Amino acid sequence: MLRNGSSCRAFAPLSDTATDIVTVLIRPAVAADAAALAELAERTFNETFAADNRPEDIELHAAQAYGESQQQREILDPEIATLMVEVEGQLAGFAQLRSGTPPECVAGDDPVELWRFYIAREWHGQGIAQTLMQRVESDASARGGRTLWLGVWERNERAKAFYNKNGFTRVGSHVYLVGTDAQTDFILTRPVGIPSMASDGSAKPG
Repeated sequence: MLRNGSSCRAFAPLSDTATDIVTVLIRPAVAADAAALAELAERTFNETFAADNRPEDIELHAAQAYGESQQQREILDPEIATLMVEVEGQLAGFAQLRSGTPPECVAGDDPVELWRFYIAREWHGQGIAQTLMQRVESDASARGGRTLWLGVWERNERAKAFYNKNGFTRVGSHVYLVGTDAQTDFILTRPVGIPSMASDGSAKPG
């Protein structure tokens, strides 16, 4: 999740080299995906962050950030690109790119924000995170982006390792509220188009 007034923190799931060949489809979301997207987003956020936050803060965050009408507005917003990941016909994750003014610490040209990056727990460890990151970069470039940026919780060591292996570097930080709890997100950036160190999907972000 990001903390520049955004309602989300981008995070990455476990991502290892896949041992089985599966069919992965990444496609733009449509309005009819809103309910499934809302359910997946809330469930995956809770799986990742609930253990380290007060239940009342998780509940308040969910009420503010997730819901069918909220996700439908995001899908229809021309400033937001929502990418759905389906594995063997099942919804496995999604990512969202967003245009807008970045934090001052993001100095690269033509920035695009990686606003959300979620993979469901049952699909961890199958290389899906890396596949999605490759599509994210392709779409960021298609939107005219030359700099990709995101925010990641300072305590999310697995996610930080994943982004580091994908060429992101820390350029700053900002405060982000989870419910009523003020936390710190690190701001990471990378140029669009640089080679990734994680082509084998070997990182294990949380």
